[in-house]
Amino acid sequence: MRELLGSLDREFDCHGRTVRWDRFGTGPAVVFCHGTPWSSALWRPFAEALAGDYTVHLWDMPGYGQSSMDPGHAVGLDFQGEVFAALLAHAGLERPHVVAHDYGGAVSLRAHLLHGADYASLALVDVVALAPWGSEFFRLVAENAEVFSRLPPHIHEGAVRAYVGSASHTGLTAAQEDMLVAPWLEPRGQAAFYRQVAQADQRFTDEVEPRYGEIGIPVKVIWGEDDTWIPVDRAHRLAAAIPGSSLRLIGGAGHLIQLDAPVELATALHGWLASVALAFA
Repeated sequence: MRELLGSLDREFDCHGRTVRWDRFGTGPAVVFCHGTPWSSALWRPFAEALAGDYTVHLWDMPGYGQSSMDPGHAVGLDFQGEVFAALLAHAGLERPHVVAHDYGGAVSLRAHLLHGADYASLALVDVVALAPWGSEFFRLVAENAEVFSRLPPHIHEGAVRAYVGSASHTGLTAAQEDMLVAPWLEPRGQAAFYRQVAQADQRFTDEVEPRYGEIGIPVKVIWGEDDTWIPVDRAHRLAAAIPGSSLRLIGGAGHLIQLDAPVELATALHGWLASVALAFA
């Protein structure tokens, strides 16, 4: 699996969970946060491209990728926000630049607003942050997670491949699809896949949504115009809710904007980080 995901060579223990993470490069600190059902591998090419100018940090949330997938451990957004704040402290990062996608948006926002994590800037890319969210599939799994976890492996694999494929507007290559589904195909991964869906709960974004007006750091909202998982109206609402934030829409990109429009996203992130890094120089 590591051949597909790229190695995360550092470990951090948080409340009995093993968090796999790594950093490389030189310069101001940038931390990438993935979402669900993804892993840090989705951000790795962007991190590697920025490593000449920044010290980039990748991590897998507990229950995802290369981090621990213990069936007895909670993996909800409430706990992930605590873990992220603890990881930043463990890594000695006082005010990193943060780039977040999907669930990573809610995780980074909760860490900032509820757990005292401070950032130099925050880029929110097609993020879970505003109600309503959660698909019919999410609700079906939440009600029947134990049943889904016992699906025959080949049926489970087909369901996961179909699900992740629906997040792309342009379509995935075989290699891209293999990278995305790899963590979920082993027996522990199958159970973990349905467990993290079952623990998805909108109340954890409802808790912080009224506080977005308190955010005082530079924020960039970046969104794929053809995102069917989290439609683009959320981008406009989120940018309006956060004082001083700016919005960049990218055409021809769905929820997996990293794969649908990699050049456009890399250009947007590089420009954003350069502008805020200069401001804090």
